[in-house]
Amino acid sequence: MQKLISKNEQQTEQIGERLAALLNGDEIIAMYGGLGAGKTAFTRGLARGLGIDDGVSSPTFALVHEYEGKFMLYHFDMYRINTYDDLYSTGFFDYEGSGVMVIEWSGNIEPFLPVNRINVTISRLSDNEREITIEGAELT
Repeated sequence: MQKLISKNEQQTEQIGERLAALLNGDEIIAMYGGLGAGKTAFTRGLARGLGIDDGVSSPTFALVHEYEGKFMLYHFDMYRINTYDDLYSTGFFDYEGSGVMVIEWSGNIEPFLPVNRINVTISRLSDNEREITIEGAELT
């Protein structure tokens, strides 16, 4: 487990970009953190690290946004998903193994996530500072 401190949104994005450099293209990244913690900022940096120039935004209403880069990136928002049936109806399981899956609000579907995944927890320390904990990958 690795803990990093981000002083601002740009540093949060940079940490996401650093994680992207370690990926093989089939990872599941479970994101944890409250509203406004920086999950989408982290994902923006991750996308940039995968060569994705499209504007990354939260998939709150679409449930998933797809981006093409070095690997396919599937950015999920599970805020409104709580049951297996809800999850299944999103087509979530069809995406497994076909690219990098980043899942905001992973706590809502944790029982259905594989054990072999990368967990990223973002905790607010102040208006700008965040503690980012990464489990399952070690940034250099």
